[in-house]
Amino acid sequence: MSGTYRADTALGRAVHAIEENLIAAFLGAMVLVTFVNVVLRYIFNTGLIWGLEVTLVLFAWLVLFGIAYGFKITMHLGVDALINALGPGPRRALALTTVSICLVYALLMMKGAYDYWAPYANLAPTSGRWFPTGFEEMKPWDYRGYVPTERIPMPEIVRAPIEALFLPEGEEPYEKLPVAVPYTMIPIAVALMVFRLIQAAARIISGRQSGMIVSHEAEEAVEKAAHKEG
Repeated sequence: MSGTYRADTALGRAVHAIEENLIAAFLGAMVLVTFVNVVLRYIFNTGLIWGLEVTLVLFAWLVLFGIAYGFKITMHLGVDALINALGPGPRRALALTTVSICLVYALLMMKGAYDYWAPYANLAPTSGRWFPTGFEEMKPWDYRGYVPTERIPMPEIVRAPIEALFLPEGEEPYEKLPVAVPYTMIPIAVALMVFRLIQAAARIISGRQSGMIVSHEAEEAVEKAAHKEG
């Protein structure tokens, strides 16, 4: 996972390591669950009934978390033929315009992400069409904290905190993991996108970053390979 990001502090390096380890854990867990399911199915004629749903959740987490990580290390792809023909000043202006548009879009996404997740966490979504103007008045039947996943069992080790957070009063204990848990990644990932875009804007203004897209990684790799062969 390469890019232009370099952590300057011990805290930054620790956070960077945590993010990379989380991404690796999501990917590794997907591979492990899928592999085990294949072995169980074709050798023992059985399987993990919850395997596919867990894999889908992990894949969604990987994508959402990876988008924010991509903004951080400048790994998103883009076309820069026109940008590279400009001088440093116009290039920086275009980069700031790009990050501003992305930031506005991410802020809109953050409102939508919270409003989608909130009823499943027994929280009121925000009012307002584009930007939050307050919180909606919710009826008891509007809350969805009792909605379970289809097949993912409730891990007993985390039952107490999950039911304390998401289980409505008077409802039966969860048999399956509530959807509020996997959906929590949606507002968290979008909030991370907003934060990383603000960081990117600060780096562009200070001259530590030239743009919002990845450098010519493929060309550099070919050049290194050619140099080794030469």
